[in-house]
Amino acid sequence: MYLGSRRNVFIKILFLVIFFAVMIAVGLYSRKHASNVNDFVLGGRSVGPWLTAFAYGTSYFSAVVFVGYAGQFGYKYGLASTWIGIGNALIGSLLAWVILGRRTRIMSNHLSAATMPDYFGKRYQSNALRIAASVISFVFLIPYTASVYNGLSRLFGMAFDIPYEVCVIVMAALTCVYVILGGYMATAINDFIQGLVMLAGIVAVIAAVLNGQGGFLQAVRSLSVFESDVAVTAGQQGAFTSFFGPDPLNLLGVIILTSLGTWGLPQMIHKFYAIKDEKSIQSGTIISTFFAIVVSGGCYFLGGFGRLFDTAAIHKEDGSVIFDAIIPQMLSTLPDLLVGVVIVLVLSASMSTLSSLVLTSSSTLTLDFLKDNIIKKMSDKKQLLCMRVLLVFFIVCSVVLALFPPKSIAQFIAQLMGISWGALAGAFLAPFLYGLYWKGVTRAAVWASFLCGVGITVSNLFLSYIASPINAGAIAMVAGLVIVPAVSLVTPKMDGRDVEEIFACLEEQVVVDKKIALPKEPKK
Repeated sequence: MYLGSRRNVFIKILFLVIFFAVMIAVGLYSRKHASNVNDFVLGGRSVGPWLTAFAYGTSYFSAVVFVGYAGQFGYKYGLASTWIGIGNALIGSLLAWVILGRRTRIMSNHLSAATMPDYFGKRYQSNALRIAASVISFVFLIPYTASVYNGLSRLFGMAFDIPYEVCVIVMAALTCVYVILGGYMATAINDFIQGLVMLAGIVAVIAAVLNGQGGFLQAVRSLSVFESDVAVTAGQQGAFTSFFGPDPLNLLGVIILTSLGTWGLPQMIHKFYAIKDEKSIQSGTIISTFFAIVVSGGCYFLGGFGRLFDTAAIHKEDGSVIFDAIIPQMLSTLPDLLVGVVIVLVLSASMSTLSSLVLTSSSTLTLDFLKDNIIKKMSDKKQLLCMRVLLVFFIVCSVVLALFPPKSIAQFIAQLMGISWGALAGAFLAPFLYGLYWKGVTRAAVWASFLCGVGITVSNLFLSYIASPINAGAIAMVAGLVIVPAVSLVTPKMDGRDVEEIFACLEEQVVVDKKIALPKEPKK
């Protein structure tokens, strides 16, 4: 038994060593693509569809989704939680690419904008907006990053009995190394590799878990006759296998936050800045949507069976549910080889998201806050050095917050992702989206959106007038979509000539093959 246990641990450790070696090798390989600011931040704006689509998907879905959200919402809503994954695929991926992808690439290139705050500054011709956006990004990306680490703690404890602190520090250090070495290109290549692991891993895990319950049909039958939680279902029988689940309204709030929220997150929109060409956008849209259906849909579908694993291990002494323990409890019954795959899967999800967050934060703080504001003359070489130093600083801050959360927020550390998403997307989504399509957006409307997004999520954090931080974030996003046009209609407009020059890039003519677009026929 002892020898078998040692052999099983060896297999898991071997998986990790290979995984980490590949990540570092990619960082070393990508050094040649990080010799200047444009390459380090945007990969030279020449990243193809597969790398961009996987970078988008892996930045989207982290360990928070796989361990935290899938377990929590699968337990609450049953199989109806799969709607969250479908919403992520159709709204968070497909529509985001169709509505934002092409225009973001065109306008960001035209304005020479490398970050979302830079876009705000140049689109609305306000350095104050650029600085404010960079501060909001930096402040609210740190707690989001801290929440990424939390999804790993129980899985590593289950598989290796390794302290959470060691896991966090090792993952942060390795991510830091390959991002510093290769910048965006290293992140994109590693995201592609990590994405392949996530696709294969989630399919294998779902198959193994359902097989352990007697197959899909038997698992559904068991869930349908599961003794209902009266507080959740009000006595409704079969609620956890119903179409919309026991609580459709709160389920809708989760779908809005996790799907529409990506439209206003700096690290997600950044992927469109770097994409190569029209063909890459068309292909990337399909690839990204497929990735989201498999990974996000699979995670929430798996979480929907969480109540079948309702044991004492997922409850505190007072009887309350430990949502982060549900998925690890599911996986504890799997063979050791498959547990090793799961560990690599969750590491892939976490490191890909972490690398995207730290690159976005360090580049934003350097290019939008320090450059030309604090440091007047900043050469390309100094900008690169500053970004790398801030990258380390950002990771250290997030590690400290993850390991030593203040007592005032310790009770909701698992909800930090929702709070961060709500503040960032609530502030940025509306002015970014409207700014791509409507010439009439005013600076005052952008300020109003910033105040609304941050104000609702932060005030609710202390006053709790909206019961769920998830719903608070969703409300902040929807409010911004109403406030921006309303304020724009009653506040001073930007100079018409400046606005026309900004939008001129969208009117430029391009020549394409007939197989792509039919020509206009002359009138007879």
